[in-house]
Amino acid sequence: MVPLSILDLAPIVEGSDAASALRHSLDLARHAEAWGYRRFWLAEHHNMEGVASSATAVLIAHIAGGTQTIRVGSGGVMLPNHAPLVIAEQFGTLATLFPERIDLGLGRAPGTDQLTARALRRHLNSNDEDDFPRDVVELMGYLDAPQPGMPVRAIPGVGTRVPVWILGSSLYGAQLAAYLGLPFAFASHFAPDMLEQAMAIYRDTFRPSARWPEPHAMVGVNVIAADSDAEGARLLTSLQQRFLGMRRGVRGPLPRPVPSMDGLWNEAERFGVERMLAATACGGAAKVRRELDAIVARTGAHELIVATAIHDHAARLRSYEILAGLAAA
Repeated sequence: MVPLSILDLAPIVEGSDAASALRHSLDLARHAEAWGYRRFWLAEHHNMEGVASSATAVLIAHIAGGTQTIRVGSGGVMLPNHAPLVIAEQFGTLATLFPERIDLGLGRAPGTDQLTARALRRHLNSNDEDDFPRDVVELMGYLDAPQPGMPVRAIPGVGTRVPVWILGSSLYGAQLAAYLGLPFAFASHFAPDMLEQAMAIYRDTFRPSARWPEPHAMVGVNVIAADSDAEGARLLTSLQQRFLGMRRGVRGPLPRPVPSMDGLWNEAERFGVERMLAATACGGAAKVRRELDAIVARTGAHELIVATAIHDHAARLRSYEILAGLAAA
């Protein structure tokens, strides 16, 4: 199996709170390090009752400080919400505290609703997401080696050369990553429709860069691994309920699993949720392995980054433990 990484949103589950979510994220990261996962990334979201990773750089520092070797990063920072210099200073500080362990994944979406996005961006001169390529280049310049006469520098940050990734759920991110010669991560764990087309565009149009002479693609997948196919299907209902709520415009903590989704959705809703969760492997170890192998074969992914939305923390740890065993086999 290709190398495996973890995408964590510090999920707040039904009946619990943000403090527990943050404790569980650190506990998961420590287990992931012991089990051999390559990266532990945290995603920026705002104004969501079920997600505690809004202050992404702060949480990355917490996770990196509580682990020893695993790479920790953003999957991603939503750059339109921030001034590039601020992110360069934050991640330059992280890279100074934790050398050779920090990744900076950048996304173009706001990671929230439009009202919250305006609240986040009200201090910026521009709110145009089309400024994203310019902002990425500006940010990378702050992290590169200092240039003579450079009027503005990120301190800490300058010279740290934090690895930058482009994240996306459409063809735009694939094109930009290829043009800049950067690694690319596709968010197929919630938006799989353009996955294969994006991978092809990224590979076919990639322009080699000094750090990345070859394309490097990571694919986001949902994995619910359990000791049986039936238990995996039961645990998956938490994620299915969350996506059903998204379709209905209802957000909240991650629901408890239910015996069956029958009666909770209509046929159109079922189809929509299953389409959004197409990049999902669920069940016992053998079934999960077959489904992940098929995704890798279809996409040519160099890495998989795994999101596991399970209500019970012990069951979530067990899922990642089973998956790590498959990778080691």
